[in-house]
Amino acid sequence: MTKEIRIGVGGPVSTAKGFIDAWKRAERGEKVETEQRLDFENLETLLRTLTSGRWLLLKTLRTNGPMSVRALASALGRDYKNVHTDVRRLEHIGVIGRTQDDKVQVPWDIVEARLSLAA
Repeated sequence: MTKEIRIGVGGPVSTAKGFIDAWKRAERGEKVETEQRLDFENLETLLRTLTSGRWLLLKTLRTNGPMSVRALASALGRDYKNVHTDVRRLEHIGVIGRTQDDKVQVPWDIVEARLSLAA
């Protein structure tokens, strides 16, 4: 089974609307797929959190598999302290996790970022 997370911009109103829509589909007996989402309040916050360096970090982890923060910093050619800070932030928002032996990993097969230009 493919594990997917969708990342986007949306506030409490859009989150509540999505929940209500899913609830109504379930009440009608329709199949409701579980969806993992990470919504940011605005585009500026999303871009501040998921920087190009952090996207590269995610890609490197997904390509190479679980690794220590030190090995990840080496693979990225970056300072350990900065990579450690990025790992902590990405762990905090749930985009990366840890294995039982404390290596960092991307638990998602697909990380999809979707932005709408419409207001």
